[in-house]
Amino acid sequence: ALPIYGEGRCSHGAGTEDPAERGLEFGLFRRIDLDKLQCLNERREGSGRLVFRAWEERGQRGKFVESDEDEELLFNIPFTGNVKLKGIIIMGEDDDTHPSEMRLYKNIPHMSFDDTARAADQEFTLNRDVTGELEYATKIARFSSVHHLSIHISKNFGAEQTKIVYIGLRGEWTQAQRQEVVICNYESAANPSDHAVQPVLPQSHFIA
Repeated sequence: ALPIYGEGRCSHGAGTEDPAERGLEFGLFRRIDLDKLQCLNERREGSGRLVFRAWEERGQRGKFVESDEDEELLFNIPFTGNVKLKGIIIMGEDDDTHPSEMRLYKNIPHMSFDDTARAADQEFTLNRDVTGELEYATKIARFSSVHHLSIHISKNFGAEQTKIVYIGLRGEWTQAQRQEVVICNYESAANPSDHAVQPVLPQSHFIA
């Protein structure tokens, strides 16, 4: 099983070593609204989207994002429903451009670097990971209903720029609840039961 980092400790997860199963677990990239994803301070426009891909494709090192003016990066990640976020992988190069600190914020769309002055929902000290083997476990109770995730890469290991090759997100996705719209004719003495709305219940899915 792959090592899992969380709460300042490292432990080995109880999950399977089957690569196919591991790929399914890290399938939340399919639930990102990529057209609306933002990466602030990326050197090449649109490159921040490239690092969110299938776990089996994490070794495609030609797809990466580099920071521009300094070492910081800020990803604003909207999901297409509600997510229970369980873990994150941050993969980079075996040098000082690798991120060394990650800060997570939930449900604050369109964050700017000024907004990162507020306390994060969770912070991690990162180790160098060039193979996508290290998972950082989130506080699931805090990240149980996330429709927007911001990842602030605040530091690296000393380089002027930061480089990320892959970001993996593990968790569950739930379809956003849609309110049914009912158009009706309003009689002078309408009976409310004539216009009852059947509730639309959300459907939970494990990523497959």
